[in-house]
Amino acid sequence: MKFLLKASLTIALVLSILTCNQAQSKTQVIHAGKVLAIPGKPLLSKQTIVVTDGKITQMKSGFIAASDIAKDALLVDLSSSYVMPGLMDMHVHLQGELGPNNDREKLRMSDSDKLVKSAYFAKKTLLAGFTTVRDLGGSPEQSFALRDGIAKGYLQGPRIIAAGSNVAVTGGHGDVDGMSPDLLAMHTAKTICDGPFDCRRATRHAIKFGADVIKITSTGGVLSDTDTGTGQQMADDELKEVINAAHALGRKVASHAHAASGINAALRAGVDSIEHGSYADEESIKLFKETGAYLVPTLMAGDTVVNLAKNTNFMSPAISAKAIRVGGDMIKNFKRAYNSGVKIAYGTDSGVSKHGNNAKEAVLMFNAGMTPQDILKSATIHAADLIGQSKSLGTIEAGKIADIIATNDNPLNDIKALLDVDFVMKSGEIVKQK
Repeated sequence: MKFLLKASLTIALVLSILTCNQAQSKTQVIHAGKVLAIPGKPLLSKQTIVVTDGKITQMKSGFIAASDIAKDALLVDLSSSYVMPGLMDMHVHLQGELGPNNDREKLRMSDSDKLVKSAYFAKKTLLAGFTTVRDLGGSPEQSFALRDGIAKGYLQGPRIIAAGSNVAVTGGHGDVDGMSPDLLAMHTAKTICDGPFDCRRATRHAIKFGADVIKITSTGGVLSDTDTGTGQQMADDELKEVINAAHALGRKVASHAHAASGINAALRAGVDSIEHGSYADEESIKLFKETGAYLVPTLMAGDTVVNLAKNTNFMSPAISAKAIRVGGDMIKNFKRAYNSGVKIAYGTDSGVSKHGNNAKEAVLMFNAGMTPQDILKSATIHAADLIGQSKSLGTIEAGKIADIIATNDNPLNDIKALLDVDFVMKSGEIVKQK
């Protein structure tokens, strides 16, 4: 009897796998009313997009019957929608959200709790239309497990480029703070470093244990619960060693940076992106253009911390003062960088703001003077270039991965349309369809 039961379960499992594989290989035919196939270029009307095995195989003019494409093709009717590539957020923190219970959660939540919570936030992000993200800072084991679980299909969430723990200097932004000494010692990451050679070691350590990208903190930060300001903290020689070590092992480097001194030092050292860039000056703009580095502005973070500092009382005096000063200055510096032709990749710093509201960044960018076309390019083409995946992501073209979203309204006319995404497909799998 046990043998028959075991055999039956084995057969059922095999049939389940075969059925799953057949479902994934079925051709999907999308009738798209309007398509922004390549952001920056004009909308196309009445297009048929063919998706097979998770990739876009064809795009043809007119609405072609699904049966004319393949006998078992599934029709996806987006004939009344605006269709575009999946959006990408280049700066998120999926393991939490800023709020009054953060200190309590640090002490009460297990690593397993943190992983489950991050899976919840990842799903919210995907349903908002963001099919790829860079998770720039979190507990490494949980970050990499979430990334791998999503990649293997165990969980639904965006494609994740994960950094794990920050490479940061002792006592600087990115190190732990606001705890008793024994807890500080317990929670200090192995990527905290001092001096160029130790920072080289920390970088290699991060990559050894799974980092796709290296996140450094060249300046102080708003949310560090210490009165250490927002000026340069990682020394020039430390920055250079981190970036050289990361590039030698095939990893790009993203630098948190507020003050111009830290922005410029990171750019001179060869960093790939500057996160926040709150006080970029004329030299910064020149260096951005010379090096080709991207600015990831995270205007949502500034907007969020200013509102929290003014309307709540859970922030410490040191954090509140920095939040009001830096958050209030981010918009004008973003305007100057954009108007000067700095390359911009979309990023929110979600985790400071609420997960799932990632599209609000687009509204803030628009209010600061960025055109809808440029906003969409920053969240697709530029983001794909920043993570080195332009051959597979960022546009709707044959050969690309089928990351596709749709809205009822035209985001080129009203960028707020991105706040209400009606359809989400990631790697050919429909995860949301109203």
